[in-house]
Amino acid sequence: MRILKTQTLRGPNYWSIRYHNLILIRLDLEDLAERPSNEIPGFYDGLVEALPSLVEHYCSPGERGGFLQRLQQGTYMGHIIEHVALELQTLAGMDAGFGRTRSTSAPGVYQVVFEYLDEQAGRYAARAAVRLCSSIVETGYYPQTELDKDLEDLRALWADAALGPSTEAIVKEAETRDIPWFALQTRAMIQFGHGIHQKRIQATLSSNTGILGVELACDKEGTKQILREAGVPVPRGTVIYYLDDLEDAIDSVGGFPIVVKPLSGNHGRGITIDIDTWEEAESAYDEAKAVSTGVIIERFYRGRDHRVLVINGKVVAVAERVPAHVVGDGRSTIDELITETNRDPRRGDGHDNILTRIEVDRNSWQLLERLGYTLDTVLPKGEVCYLRATANLSTGGIAIDRTDDIHPENIWLAQRVTKIIGLDIAGIDIVTQDISQPLRAVDGVVVEINAAPGFRMHFSPSEGIPRNVAEPLLDMLYPSGSLSRVPIIAITGTNGKTTTTRLTAHIFKQTQQVVGYTTTDGIYIGDYLVEPGDTTGPQSAQVILQDPTVEVAVLETARGGILRSGMAYDRCDVGVVLNVAADHLGIGDINTVEEMAHLKSVVAETASPNGYAVLNADDPLVAAMAERVKAQVAYFSMHPDTELIRTHTQQGGLAAVYENGYLSILKGDWVLRIEQAQNVPLTLGGRAPFMIANALAASLAAFAQGVSIEDIRAALVSFQASADQTPGRMNLFNLGDYHALVDYAHNAASYEALAGFVQNWPGHRIGVVGGPGDRRDEDFVTLGRLSAEMFDQVIVKEDDDLRGRPSGDAAALILQGIEQAVEDCDSEVILSETTAIQTALDHAPLGSLVVILPESVSRAISLIRDRNPLPTTNLSPTANADGAVEASEPTTLTAEYVESTGG
Repeated sequence: MRILKTQTLRGPNYWSIRYHNLILIRLDLEDLAERPSNEIPGFYDGLVEALPSLVEHYCSPGERGGFLQRLQQGTYMGHIIEHVALELQTLAGMDAGFGRTRSTSAPGVYQVVFEYLDEQAGRYAARAAVRLCSSIVETGYYPQTELDKDLEDLRALWADAALGPSTEAIVKEAETRDIPWFALQTRAMIQFGHGIHQKRIQATLSSNTGILGVELACDKEGTKQILREAGVPVPRGTVIYYLDDLEDAIDSVGGFPIVVKPLSGNHGRGITIDIDTWEEAESAYDEAKAVSTGVIIERFYRGRDHRVLVINGKVVAVAERVPAHVVGDGRSTIDELITETNRDPRRGDGHDNILTRIEVDRNSWQLLERLGYTLDTVLPKGEVCYLRATANLSTGGIAIDRTDDIHPENIWLAQRVTKIIGLDIAGIDIVTQDISQPLRAVDGVVVEINAAPGFRMHFSPSEGIPRNVAEPLLDMLYPSGSLSRVPIIAITGTNGKTTTTRLTAHIFKQTQQVVGYTTTDGIYIGDYLVEPGDTTGPQSAQVILQDPTVEVAVLETARGGILRSGMAYDRCDVGVVLNVAADHLGIGDINTVEEMAHLKSVVAETASPNGYAVLNADDPLVAAMAERVKAQVAYFSMHPDTELIRTHTQQGGLAAVYENGYLSILKGDWVLRIEQAQNVPLTLGGRAPFMIANALAASLAAFAQGVSIEDIRAALVSFQASADQTPGRMNLFNLGDYHALVDYAHNAASYEALAGFVQNWPGHRIGVVGGPGDRRDEDFVTLGRLSAEMFDQVIVKEDDDLRGRPSGDAAALILQGIEQAVEDCDSEVILSETTAIQTALDHAPLGSLVVILPESVSRAISLIRDRNPLPTTNLSPTANADGAVEASEPTTLTAEYVESTGG
């Protein structure tokens, strides 16, 4: 048994719309392929001994112990690996429960899918599950030491991946508000929202946080000075840089007791308080100097340490912070009391848990020495022994909520201080005997202002009421009524995706918004190319959604990206499915056109309930997706009188149809005509029915999103199917004596659609054809048959990238299809694509059409442009292209829609 391939899915996917984070492994059972669990001696007992908690897995019986029932009755190893991988994660603190296992067309090979919380832990769990089960098959058991190591590694991966407690609290609050978020790959930043509506945080620094405020808060002495000048009670203090200045500094603050702390630092590092002797002062100076070049000497103010949290100018929480300590029981040593305190399940390392474990260090020893204690001292019952001078939670302290106790004057003071410093989020440290009394009344002082204050003490206090301090932060970033998402229009289908995506983006540009869109030829924002290439996967979509200038996202969504990684977003506003045809079958374990339809339906199913699924009513596989979507359904069709369209619109539904020569929107009983097809350049004068359908889909998607008919019309009449705007999508060139057409048709459906235009050409028709090498043999034969039916003369070439096929193999299969269709078809094989194109162009008869279906669109266009084509005017039913070729009436405008472009 071995893992052949591991994939990570990070969004809605082929396996689940609800469960986004899934590990998919392709598992070869090898010699276990025909051995169910009940036929493997000792396997049941060995697995239950290793993982007795599998009894909690319900599985298909739907009851506790259900999976173990299946195990006893006999189930295959792929199914078992799924459950073991889930259970290993659960035991390591990651509660994952969703899984699926399916056989593939390859004997003994399964696809195993299971949920993960952390990607690396999920992939580890897959490998560990295979190791565990293989060991039990071979030996009857899995060593406990190995299991312990697996769980230790999984816990470590989970701990490394976990967000900090403050960040996690903010993220959870965002999720409750349906605000999308991404972890950016630099400086531990989180982005909330899409495009122009995005906000960022880094811990508790936000997009609104000013650099001047942060710089001032980090300058402790500067902060104190500006607050003192503003009349805020602050400790008397000074800054020194040399030990020789220590004695004068102590005198300047009024003598002992003093506080010594680094000029710059956090988490209480290098701070020593309540110093009463010169020896202690020297030692404290050395410790502070190790943290910062400058050392602050302050008068020590007796009182309790409080943290006041101010967000967006308002006090939202107050906590009293108590330094790490133990309480005597009259029996235990201090060391034993520390051990017992650290057993509290709320305590962990660093910021992993609500509280932090107490560690004994130099500060602890100094405090004990002052009391005449050691770690072996037995404390009297009830006596409190402090082990830290500072009250930071990160050094083992605890927090007591005092939000309801703070005096109104202190609230006013904290809010004023925050504005003086210039922070949107601030943690104000106050030392006072009684927070319920004004500071001046009890000799209290503001000792420090913290930018990026921790939230843990407020949302998880050791005592008192937890405060949801993430709520006011999100209220600040996204006030009531503000948006966090940009409209997302996702477009998929076997053919026509790129053309429809580009046209949809062009329509939205008419609204004067910045449109970001992804296509098979690049990522675009506005009028500019961001990155060239086939960019139809989730990573490219992320580029658009993370861009702060984008106001609308139009995303071409290809089959491969959905299979490899899932969608890049949790939902879209409009999900468009153009068509489903037999292309890419046999790749990625998608073997039938019905499975392909299920894959493409992910886009429609991702459309939000308030949005629209735009579906092709003329394609039964696409129309059937309406039963699976949660969104409103809108149909587009070349046949306005079909039963589906009539019924849908009679019930008040939305549709786009081609009727009486017009592209029109049907809205209930109303017909809203957009434009005549012959005036839409993309349709080549109304001769290209597949392009009419593309235009219908794009128009309907935009209309459903609120774009006006006027803007849609303006876009349709100004959008050109040119080599510059839509390369490889029905690019027609006038070469004087003949025309050349470049299109990326490469499957049966696109060939059939292309024929609807080509067969209306009045002159000789020459085709330069081929196909991607990873298609099935029967697909090439079909392409050959369709080529013979479409063209008078066929030149068969092959792609540069053979995709694993022997040279000449695909061409021979296409030639076989040609000969089966037309015995005496004028055909020849020229394997070099460049030579094949040049041959066709060199020998094109007067008035002919050379149709080139290339692997490299840019190369084909370049070869044509080398021949200096003339400007080509729009073809229309009453005008010709150049005076030499008469254009025939559109006779196939009601043909079943399948588009000739895309991939």
